[in-house]
Amino acid sequence: MTNTASILVLLFLAVTFIQSGYDKITDWNGNVSWLKGHFSQTPLKNQVPAALLMVLVLEVFAGIFSLVGIIQLLVNGERTFGFYGAVLSAVTLILLLLGQRLAKDYDGARTIAIYFIPAVLAVYWLN
Repeated sequence: MTNTASILVLLFLAVTFIQSGYDKITDWNGNVSWLKGHFSQTPLKNQVPAALLMVLVLEVFAGIFSLVGIIQLLVNGERTFGFYGAVLSAVTLILLLLGQRLAKDYDGARTIAIYFIPAVLAVYWLN
């Protein structure tokens, strides 16, 4: 089987971002409430709902593109959707990292950096 590593990393990204998007949709108010406190001392304090919506949209597209990318790799060996999914995943993680750094949540930022590694690997492999 070819593209095994790419498929596994895309599956990781799809699960990560589809689940995260689902969580934001099903508990929107809880997420907004928690994030307002988390960002209360940052320049994002008045933009939490808009920022969360932007992250939600990016996560959903990253997850869906990653999932479609897996199918595309399996069916015809094409890498287009997987590449877009990996790039959107990396961009989303950079925005999340920026938020964590602004909030001075360095443990949260470290966790995001761990997720960034497979996203960049996928971008490299699928380019």
